[in-house]
Amino acid sequence: MTLFDMPLDRLREYRSASVEPEDFDAFWAKTLGEAREHPLDARFERVETGLATVETYDVTFAGFGGQPVKGWFVVPAGTAEPVPAVVEFLGYGGGRGLAHSHLLWASAGFAHFVMDTRGQGSGWAPGDTADPVGSAPAFPGFMTRGVEDPETYYYRRLYTDAVRAVEAARSHPLADAARTAVTGISQGGGITIAVSGLVPDLAAVSPDVPFLCDFPRATTVTDRTPYREIGNYLKTHRGRVERVRETLSYFDGVHFAARATAPALFSTALEDQTCPPSTVFAAFNAYAHEDKAIEVYDFNDHEGGGAFQQAAQLRWLPDRLRVR
Repeated sequence: MTLFDMPLDRLREYRSASVEPEDFDAFWAKTLGEAREHPLDARFERVETGLATVETYDVTFAGFGGQPVKGWFVVPAGTAEPVPAVVEFLGYGGGRGLAHSHLLWASAGFAHFVMDTRGQGSGWAPGDTADPVGSAPAFPGFMTRGVEDPETYYYRRLYTDAVRAVEAARSHPLADAARTAVTGISQGGGITIAVSGLVPDLAAVSPDVPFLCDFPRATTVTDRTPYREIGNYLKTHRGRVERVRETLSYFDGVHFAARATAPALFSTALEDQTCPPSTVFAAFNAYAHEDKAIEVYDFNDHEGGGAFQQAAQLRWLPDRLRVR
């Protein structure tokens, strides 16, 4: 695939046409307030993985509606005092996987909290969290579940789970709540941006080739899934375009980015048709914190920087978390 989106100089100036709902803040304050009416009830149970360098805990906490959400909590073996924490959100279709699968951040000296993704976990890594909330007719996948009303949309539940995951991670005595970062790839990157606008006291944010940004452009510039799920839904449900667009505006990373209060390291790939670079730059250019940077991978598709981006994060994150 060759370059298909805007030239890089235009990307650096691009602004989304996504219209922010007037009640955006009120909607999310109400949503999170309702979630917090349920006790967080974060439980950490030590599991044996056969690994000598880390200690791993099986986590359960109360997410949206008080519903149970799973996760892993991994710390360097022998950790006795609180260490900076990295909360990770996962890509589309994947779950938390097996207990021994997550080593990078704990190997770097951080506490690492991996949130399972409700209802997914069957595409590329297994998950253990159900989504007990039903929806109206939807196109196969998750992008259109409840998409005609912000109250019923799938990502209302998932973004709420993510905020509660940060709270659960911070509740563990080995996690330094004041030095907490969030990160994720693709869908996980989009969730990361949402959390950056919903949790006001994060220390750092690192969305990697993020999904769920600039819906007006994303749904028209690429025909790859998952964005194409929305087009396929509207192909069948003619005449509902404006209703769907209004719903999506409550979940657009562009609007969360405008509320961010933590330093950020983004990444994008110029041949990425799954999360087109213009949609990533839309969120990056709207990102409110002045300490922000974006790694650009010129000849990559949705794999982005891969291990090169991890290396960039490992150089960038310790300064923001004030690692001693």
